[in-house]
Amino acid sequence: MKTPAIQNDFSYYRRIASRQRLDQTNEMIISTELANRMSLFYAHATPMLKVLSEATSKFVQDNSDNVDNTTETLGTMAKVCLRMLENPKLLAQIEREETHLLLLRVMVGLVILYDHVHPVGAFARGAHVDVKGCVRLLQAQPAVKAEPLLNALRYTTKHLNEDNTPKNIRNLLAA
Repeated sequence: MKTPAIQNDFSYYRRIASRQRLDQTNEMIISTELANRMSLFYAHATPMLKVLSEATSKFVQDNSDNVDNTTETLGTMAKVCLRMLENPKLLAQIEREETHLLLLRVMVGLVILYDHVHPVGAFARGAHVDVKGCVRLLQAQPAVKAEPLLNALRYTTKHLNEDNTPKNIRNLLAA
């Protein structure tokens, strides 16, 4: 989401590579098939998150008796990240800025995964995820850190715009 031009850059590469193939002077570093697959991968706003969501959803479909275990695990992991970032004592133990950013990203990724896997999503009442707490924590961060993560919640979740999503959460995530 932070580098939307990557799709255009990769398309440019593919055009140049196809011209070089016509010349037959250079060996291709990336095969045409791989380049096409990469182009489809980068066509999504958050390609890696999409792959993770699909893989987790497939796991849940294949193991339908473990849906509750999977969603509870994802929710618990999101809560752990949230509590680590909320608690000043725990936050003080994080020395590197990169670790802080990683925790924010993991927390948001877990909320999105939970939303894709759980039948009613992360935003419904009674979900194992504290979405309101996550959003408020993100809004308290500097905009350069928080905005891409808030956009990920806005645009890659599955159940945000459904009727059972509380209005206060929709209002918190309103752009």
